[in-house]
Amino acid sequence: MKKTTVCLWVLGLLAACTSPDAEDRSLKPNIILLLVDDMGYGDLSCYGGQAVHTPNIDKLADAGVRYTRFYSASGVCTPSRAAILTGKYPLRFNIRQHFTDQGENLPAGIETLPKILKKAGYATAHIGKWHLGGLRTEDFEARRDGLEADPGPLQHGFDHSLTSIEGAPPRPHLIRERKLYRDGGKYMIRNDQRAPEDSNHWTDIKVNEAITLLEVWKENKQAFFLNLWFDVPHTPYEPAPEPHLSMYADMGASGDQLYFRSMVSNLDENIGRLITKLKELNLYENTLILFTSDNGAAWEGEVGPFKGGKTDLHEGGIRVPFIAVWPDKIHENQVSFQRGHHTDILPTICEAVHADYEESIDGMSLLPNLCNGEEVDRGLILWQMDLYRSLQRHYEKPLPYATNIAYNGPWKLLLDSITPIELFHLENDPHEVMNLLDKYPEIVNKLREETILFMSEPRNQ
Repeated sequence: MKKTTVCLWVLGLLAACTSPDAEDRSLKPNIILLLVDDMGYGDLSCYGGQAVHTPNIDKLADAGVRYTRFYSASGVCTPSRAAILTGKYPLRFNIRQHFTDQGENLPAGIETLPKILKKAGYATAHIGKWHLGGLRTEDFEARRDGLEADPGPLQHGFDHSLTSIEGAPPRPHLIRERKLYRDGGKYMIRNDQRAPEDSNHWTDIKVNEAITLLEVWKENKQAFFLNLWFDVPHTPYEPAPEPHLSMYADMGASGDQLYFRSMVSNLDENIGRLITKLKELNLYENTLILFTSDNGAAWEGEVGPFKGGKTDLHEGGIRVPFIAVWPDKIHENQVSFQRGHHTDILPTICEAVHADYEESIDGMSLLPNLCNGEEVDRGLILWQMDLYRSLQRHYEKPLPYATNIAYNGPWKLLLDSITPIELFHLENDPHEVMNLLDKYPEIVNKLREETILFMSEPRNQ
């Protein structure tokens, strides 16, 4: 990116962020949400992973609390992203599978986390993968010409965004040629305008952008919400910059596993860069940092000790890492067995910053657990995902196939639509080995009734 171009958009941010009550806003806690793509429960060292050394993410876990029973809202990415930004189950928007870049989108006009935080005085920015619609070339061109277009990050409440073009022709080509990360900087969109090409690795570019924003917000004493969504370690598996590739090649890794490890290692280094900058700017102490994944592990990742993987509703497909850091508010070196879910992120952040939301949501605030270790009665959690017959792993998808879950207390009921197929007591059987469907008919019937009600409720199309 040319230096003059950087200066222009930074000056624009400075002008946009300056406000009479900037000093008061600086007292609000900042928020950083780090979302990774297809990272399994067992991929990080702090979760028992042995393939990749992740010292910077491990330090985050040491600085706060690490959850062992946190769940994505789906076994694939788009539904989870919708749940994070709205606090609602993705089925509320009839989002039942990943978007195909053919015009699907998160509906316009709904209440989202960035809209809520803007009302509370926050600067908001989205950087990285979006996958909620509105980022095709035709969408940008329509908005430029004042025509109707699918909503993207700016239309859903972000003041600033840097993304790639999500649609044809660039994205299919980049994925097919395995150049999404190495050439992703050639197809970027900043604030609905084509951004200058950047030859850096796509993961590095995102953190470079984030660091520039941090400096601007610090200059303006502006409280901020940074929504930093990485593509890593989603396919295509590509060699990450050195020294990460050589380090794992020297350990004997090869092929896609070598590329996967280098990508995760590079991600970890970049998260370390981000945290270092926070500390240099004296922003770290007043920032709530959340880290999680959109679903369980795909091909080269690790699901830990669990069954299934991406595209599946067994634990390997939906139990994901979740780390929360907030110096002086969240105690260090904590491990929580509290159940949590992607829909809980919105109400947790809102309670932390004293922001109000108007619409009814499905999530619950986990702040009492994060800060005081108090158990939150999470109650019933529901899932729906259209059937994917293939498992994105190097083994077959477990049978029978499930499209729904009703999970309450220790009991997890998997269903094919509204037909119960498996019941597990997760506290006794987290590996989902013993199907208790025939032994507890009352529990099965109760959870089935909850699923029927859920499936029949009206949706925001």
